[in-house]
Amino acid sequence: MKIKLFELRPDEHAALERAASALPEGYSLDATAEPLSASNIDGLAGYEAIVITNKSLLTADIVARLQQLGVRYVSSRCVGFNHIDLPAVKAAGIRVCNTTYPPYGVAEFAIMLMLMALRKCKPAIWRMQVNDYSLEGLLGRELRTMTVGVMGTGRIGCAVIDYLGGFGCKILAYDPYPAQDLAAREGVEYVGLDELYHGSDLITVHVPLMDSTRNIIDAGAIAKMRDGVVLINVSRGELVDTDALIDAVECEKVGALAMDVFEDEGGIYHENRMNDIISNRKMAYLRQFPNVIMTQHMAFYTDAAVQSMVFCGIEGLCDFAKTGHTETELV
Repeated sequence: MKIKLFELRPDEHAALERAASALPEGYSLDATAEPLSASNIDGLAGYEAIVITNKSLLTADIVARLQQLGVRYVSSRCVGFNHIDLPAVKAAGIRVCNTTYPPYGVAEFAIMLMLMALRKCKPAIWRMQVNDYSLEGLLGRELRTMTVGVMGTGRIGCAVIDYLGGFGCKILAYDPYPAQDLAAREGVEYVGLDELYHGSDLITVHVPLMDSTRNIIDAGAIAKMRDGVVLINVSRGELVDTDALIDAVECEKVGALAMDVFEDEGGIYHENRMNDIISNRKMAYLRQFPNVIMTQHMAFYTDAAVQSMVFCGIEGLCDFAKTGHTETELV
């Protein structure tokens, strides 16, 4: 089976070489730094499988051309799959899987953002650049004294709860499918969303992006939260209504905000735009607040996760070829 990997980053080279050397006999693998697009898709003639990430948009037109070229399998080496037209690939008979990676890097990043927001690290670091070492306005809060609401208790949400256990804070959890081991754990209580909103000093979001969760945190949800609530989002930007979030920061309903993702981050995050005029007023306006921390969708970005994404991305294709299915199959 011939496999083509798109969007190869320099930090993935070593993992790719190891993965390629472990391929069974009869498999071949080559890669390009370019995303899959209409301009290079015809080069896939003779390939049975491809590995992509979220810059390669599998629109209906792209999927139709993949089918014509004989591509049977697609592996997305990221957890999200909103860059793939799932009905189109299903209709084309193309098998698709996504990847997974250890949840600990994202969970640790979420904890880091909580502490940075609570201890007002952004304005403190700003001040030091101009030799202002005053304390006024930098009074922090201690995580151990707070009630933390965890929205979503999948692998990452569970890891966050594990880490929070060491701080001694009370934890309210929400998930349509509660994890039984968490439900029985002391210090963790499963509640409905409204109760989580009402009862949490800090809320961290770990739900997947689906039609049912898009803008799950909107003006109505924010109105139910405590005054001065701290919000953390390391999942997907589209889970939050940005306009409602801006209003809530302006009126101080939201006391602090830390986000590793943004609603319209495509073409900005993971790119060097240092010398460009970036046409995204909401992003520019939101990030100027002293109590708002924004990072460039990097919570996943650890050595362990990068290696896992490359290996799992290729392994999923091998599973398709050998057994006809994989644990992370989407359609």
